[in-house]
Amino acid sequence: MKCTFVTRPSAALGLATLVLLFVCAQCPAQYTPSTGPGSAYSIPQPQLIQPGELVHMLQATGTGKPLLLQVGSHLLFDEAHIPGSVYAGPGSQPAGLQLLQSTVASLSKSKFIVLYCGCCPWDRCPNLGPAFKQMRDLGFSNVKVLYIANNLGTDWVAKGYPVERSH
Repeated sequence: MKCTFVTRPSAALGLATLVLLFVCAQCPAQYTPSTGPGSAYSIPQPQLIQPGELVHMLQATGTGKPLLLQVGSHLLFDEAHIPGSVYAGPGSQPAGLQLLQSTVASLSKSKFIVLYCGCCPWDRCPNLGPAFKQMRDLGFSNVKVLYIANNLGTDWVAKGYPVERSH
């Protein structure tokens, strides 16, 4: 997957706020959304979680917080990711699915896990459908997927939700 992005501070949101603009190079402008088994649309609606809902979960005290697994580009993860996230490999690639499998191998099958990507608009994301299927195939029963309609920059960072950077 080839994604390019630009980062810049946004005066409107404060100089410390990171605004990410992503263009998924593999997703042409005249793209027709995929609804097949490998698409994000293959994930059942009840398994989706909205960004605001996840923020509230992460801010809550107690033990109900999920394990966050980013299943997209490593460049995206390094640039900005949800605090506490673990990079688990791109779900669209066999090596990424292998890394995802090894990341969760020692966990209870009932562990609360949230998968997310954020590289491209939901209807173009090549990573979430395969990663979600992999988790189900491995027997995980408490997996949600963060619904990011546009990209992580627009649907998370620009809303002022917390981010970490790897560098």
